[in-house]
Amino acid sequence: MTAQAEPVFPLATSSWDEAEYAALQLVIENGRFTMGPLVAQFEREFAAFFGARFGVMVNSGSSANLIAIAAAVLDPRFDLNAGDEVLVPAVSWATTYYPLHQYGLTLKFVDIDVDTLNMDLDLLEQSVGPRTKAIFAVNLLGNPNDFARLRTLADKHNLVLIEDNCESLGAKDAGLFAGTAGVMGTFSAFFSHHISTMEGGIILTDDEQLYQEMISLRSHGWTRELPVDNHVHAKCGDLFDDMFRFVLPGYNVRPLEMSGALGIEQLKKIPALVAGRRENARYFVEKFNDLPTVRIQQEQGESSWFGFSLVLEGDLAGRRPEVVTALNAAGIECRPIVAGNFTRNPVMSLLKSIVPVDLPAADKIHEDGLFVGNHHFPIKDAIDLLHTTLQALP
Repeated sequence: MTAQAEPVFPLATSSWDEAEYAALQLVIENGRFTMGPLVAQFEREFAAFFGARFGVMVNSGSSANLIAIAAAVLDPRFDLNAGDEVLVPAVSWATTYYPLHQYGLTLKFVDIDVDTLNMDLDLLEQSVGPRTKAIFAVNLLGNPNDFARLRTLADKHNLVLIEDNCESLGAKDAGLFAGTAGVMGTFSAFFSHHISTMEGGIILTDDEQLYQEMISLRSHGWTRELPVDNHVHAKCGDLFDDMFRFVLPGYNVRPLEMSGALGIEQLKKIPALVAGRRENARYFVEKFNDLPTVRIQQEQGESSWFGFSLVLEGDLAGRRPEVVTALNAAGIECRPIVAGNFTRNPVMSLLKSIVPVDLPAADKIHEDGLFVGNHHFPIKDAIDLLHTTLQALP
């Protein structure tokens, strides 16, 4: 079998150097592999970096979404119950939606803005009904939402605002880091994302009770990691009994100590990693503004540019398979824009949802959208190759 050539323009590359490998080796030498002091250190430093009070690390960004939604539903201060509606964008990843379904909530889909790729906030406000209780906003491909308006809408309609920020670490809008605009924000540290801890996720919040609920939920729903005085359940004071006292219907989604060690090193690099991506984006936007056959993502605030989206227009509209073939032949990796219009997936028959009759922007992304990677190092030659390849299509 002939080995497949490495792509010229890959989707993702490692941001590790000797510091990450040394951190892993130190954990190996110390012999503590389960969640411990390095995870706790990373949580504190990650929260401080983004200006939040508390951070909770879990084993993936998907688990971060699960724990955040679980805490919002189980927290007695929030009027969020099975059957209530949660506004979600029609374009996102599967694990934005699944935790809502798993807690009996109704997914109420809102079309996106074809330019920003985030929820159309005019349509979002029009979608608020008497059973609508929350917004699960997604910052797509590095692009933050309009946080000032989003928060105003949430306050006006008394909606719980949570962010899925798994693709947009380091983005900013209205003076806020993405992931800190709502009561909770989730992050992913998967290989292809802005930072990588192998697998890993983080939830940020300023609310101490939510923080303590999530600490319990990620570890079986017990009280072991909670302080004596806490908002979840009064400890009896007997350390032996309190080791195995279960108060919430939790999970085991704890991270490994290796992931915490990696996170500490990756955190130091975030300013440079985001700056490198933004520098590539400046060149990409300048290069592609003159190409009439593609629509590129319109930046809201300060995007951290997870990747570069391309929505086919004009002569290339309806020709995505041909475009993908040409890009692959040129050594350019590409993928659909997240999951396209998620409501067109077969799993929808199993989800309790409200879907508009028409989702024209999401459909356009589903049929004519794709994205290529971005990186923390200069990729001008790769961007030039992408432009030349698309321009050469008849």
